[in-house]
Amino acid sequence: MNTTSTQSVPPVSAVPRHIAIILDGNGRWAKKRLLPRVAGHKKGLDAVRETVKACAELGVDYLTLFAFSTENWRRPPDEVSFLMGLFIGALEREVERLAERNIRLRVIGARERFAPELNARIEAAEARTAGNTGLTLSIAADYGGRWDVLQAVNRLIAEGVREIGEAQLYGQLSLGDAPEPDLFIRTGGEQRISNFLLWQLAYTELYFTDLLWPDFDRSALDAALASYRARERRFGRTSEQLPPEAQRG
Repeated sequence: MNTTSTQSVPPVSAVPRHIAIILDGNGRWAKKRLLPRVAGHKKGLDAVRETVKACAELGVDYLTLFAFSTENWRRPPDEVSFLMGLFIGALEREVERLAERNIRLRVIGARERFAPELNARIEAAEARTAGNTGLTLSIAADYGGRWDVLQAVNRLIAEGVREIGEAQLYGQLSLGDAPEPDLFIRTGGEQRISNFLLWQLAYTELYFTDLLWPDFDRSALDAALASYRARERRFGRTSEQLPPEAQRG
């Protein structure tokens, strides 16, 4: 079971073990080009594909992408319908490629509002890649950080736990078997975490870029990693307590 960063100091390395990304700006990318919003979502899939490939090559262990929040159901029905269809198509096209690259896929979120066909494809894709030992790619869909904490607490209550500790709660979260994210990236210029991994981001390094998600490429990822490597990850300690290699310039 993973401990949390408030319980013990996690290992720090030049390459983050876990990167979490909010994929923001697809609609604005399309609008700037006088295209329908759905064109931006299609183009955003190319950025997802490139980012997954880059993270696998860099040796990142976990990549978590926020694709569709619980609040995104408020969007226009035709856009939601398109996104669901895009999700189904992506699962159908990409799962064999992921399997060949030893990438494990899982989808985190409530799922109750998904159509049976989408849930069936999710389950099949997860089963197809379950034995893979490389990068774990988690797609957060119909996901919310508050939902995640509540479902974890309710699960423990149902098990009869009377006093909940950090490690117990963490283990029941959707990413309870993964380390906390080292690096959080949000594209699109907004500077908030928007109900994403609320518990897990306590000590995560935050990186915001004005780039719209479809324009996020390998060089943009490298810039985010360069910013990450320039940070001092103190976890409550002073700079003087850090090993020399971890101290900032």
